[in-house]
Amino acid sequence: CGCYFSTSCHRSTKFYTDPVEAVKDIPNGATILVGGFGLCGIPENLIGGLLKTGVKGITAVSNNAGVDNFGLGLLLQTKQIKRMVSSYVGENAEFERQYLSGELEVELTPQGTLAERIRAGGAGIPAFYTSTGYGTLVQEGGAPIKYNTDGTIAIASQPREVREFDGRHFILEKSITGDFALVKAWKADRAGNIIFRKTARNFNQPMCKAAKTTVVEVEEIVDIGAFAPEDIHVPKIYVDRLIQGEKFEKRIE
Repeated sequence: CGCYFSTSCHRSTKFYTDPVEAVKDIPNGATILVGGFGLCGIPENLIGGLLKTGVKGITAVSNNAGVDNFGLGLLLQTKQIKRMVSSYVGENAEFERQYLSGELEVELTPQGTLAERIRAGGAGIPAFYTSTGYGTLVQEGGAPIKYNTDGTIAIASQPREVREFDGRHFILEKSITGDFALVKAWKADRAGNIIFRKTARNFNQPMCKAAKTTVVEVEEIVDIGAFAPEDIHVPKIYVDRLIQGEKFEKRIE
């Protein structure tokens, strides 16, 4: 097969009918990129698959942590997540409890920085400079990633390298890549090309390119040729596994 740009060799998208089968080889300790913004565009069926496999020690990279009884909140309840790399996490009381009690590691990242870290990872860029976070704990370090049970800090964030460009200060941020990406799209064709619907594209699109293995669930599978080439958001070369999901709840946060 041919290799294009910075992608690995990719023969064809594999189609599944069972979400458990699509994720059953995700090992303990894997880093998983999970698409969605709040509860918009989250891979509901694939998250349900992880609940059934019982995989543990997950590092989950996601803008949000779901809510108490939906989305990634389900995996928090079963304590399958070891570390969250997130931006906004304020809607999940169980998340807060686990973090403050020392059960969960949390790497808080500014939302725009998180998006760029993922995009850069997919583009093969190891790190980049940004002014966001300069003069805060993001740059200075010391933000609590994990607490001890007595409330002291067990793991703290590290200070960032600082450089000056044109009289402004910038900090160095490393890109993010994952072992797997779990993505929700609207439609796919039978070749594996996918499109998203409106704002549900959010973090899903860049995550497709930033993982070794990308697993996508869609609402509908259509024939090849149903999409105009210019309408395809992510071509099949970035889609390793694909499943047509069922019973989407599409809750509103």
